[in-house]
Amino acid sequence: MGSAAVEDLIEASSGVHFSGFRLDNKDGTIALVIEEDPSTSAAENIREPFIIGVAGGAASGKTTVCDMIIEQLRDQRVVLVNQDSFYHNLTPEEHKKVHEYNFDHPDAFDTEQLLSVMEKLRHGKAVDIPKYDFKTYKSDALPTRRVNPSDVIILEGILIFHDPRIREIMNMKIFVDTDADVRLARRIRRDTAEKGRDIGTVLDQYSKFVKPAFDDFILPTKKYADIIIPRGGDNAVAIDLIVQHIRTKLGQHDLCKIYPNLFVIQSTFQIRGMHTLIRDTQTTTHDFIFYSDRLIRLVVEHGLGHLPFTEKQVITPTGSVYTGVDFCKRLCGVSVIRSGESMENALRACCKGIKIGKILIHREGDNGQQLIYEKLPNDISDRHVLLLDPILGTGNSAVEAISLLIRRGVPESNILFLNLISAPQGVHVVCKRFPRLKIVTSEIENGLNQDYRVIPGMGEFGDRYFGTDDH
Repeated sequence: MGSAAVEDLIEASSGVHFSGFRLDNKDGTIALVIEEDPSTSAAENIREPFIIGVAGGAASGKTTVCDMIIEQLRDQRVVLVNQDSFYHNLTPEEHKKVHEYNFDHPDAFDTEQLLSVMEKLRHGKAVDIPKYDFKTYKSDALPTRRVNPSDVIILEGILIFHDPRIREIMNMKIFVDTDADVRLARRIRRDTAEKGRDIGTVLDQYSKFVKPAFDDFILPTKKYADIIIPRGGDNAVAIDLIVQHIRTKLGQHDLCKIYPNLFVIQSTFQIRGMHTLIRDTQTTTHDFIFYSDRLIRLVVEHGLGHLPFTEKQVITPTGSVYTGVDFCKRLCGVSVIRSGESMENALRACCKGIKIGKILIHREGDNGQQLIYEKLPNDISDRHVLLLDPILGTGNSAVEAISLLIRRGVPESNILFLNLISAPQGVHVVCKRFPRLKIVTSEIENGLNQDYRVIPGMGEFGDRYFGTDDH
């Protein structure tokens, strides 16, 4: 799902507030919840599927690629939608001269109907998809196909990347790139065997319509692809990697699908157990510090994995050559006082001798942010910066800190924001304002309460960590 779609949805909801993501007890999925004014109880759950577009020339192997993805994703709910289902009905005049009709032209498709169907599926509604009859050249001659909402939707067709409105709803765009001679040979075999056409008719149609349409309309859309698969279904390695990536995305929090610069470390029972302990009001200060430090170390190490690296060869004790990577050298940390200072030890343990700057932002109410103090390395503009703050709530303090770093010459793409827990509201604020910055966190919360405190949260982190709470 594109970030613009969610932002438009939120901004268009006059008189409502965004309450974040929460667990749907019926099926265990995570749903985006937009609620009306707190005085009302109405709520609307919106669950976005992962949409994959598969494009390429006719007979390039798109169907084979889709079938292989579906086969390997058999443990996920996945449906296939074909662009071929949305051809326009031919008029009687067009039907008489069907051999002169260009089925490879964008105007041959009912794109508005396709968009309508995809919007319904995106918003959790079942749809009836037509079956285009290539004997009568009508979409209403055969019974429709009922398609229910699914976790994964594969949209396949020669021209699905042509319309920007369709491209915008895709989470992944795949272009199947097969040699023109191979595509022609496949087309000849298919049309002569399945449609009873002679080779002359197939070649005439190919030279008159298929090849020009590919050069004019299909090949130019290759630039929009996230992934290009040479040789189509014969490229099993590429398909395996794609399936692995899809499974990773399906296991992520829904906000990671909206914002590609948000990263949530993969949850395990160990991580879940540590979160349980640091959230428990009965946990002692000693245990709170111990398990917080463990979680912080995981977040820091995950964050360091997003920094640039260079290839490096070393000689091992056996005299062999090992080709590895060299760590990024130009780093510094910046902690947001005071809670962010709890993350400094983990950063120092991972990056020996790293410089660490400080930013103090005073908060008066939710919107009264005021910078009080800053001390940063003089050469910070030449470094990658790891911004440290364990809690991302409203995002206002984060915006102040990030804006200061940018004013000091740090490129936005060189800032990595590390925290333990993040409220959806803060994620939206930061990612919308700074789309080239990366956020790494260990868990996404339900939202904020009326006092702008993160829920379920863990209380005032600085007080609990430094022992200055009431206990």
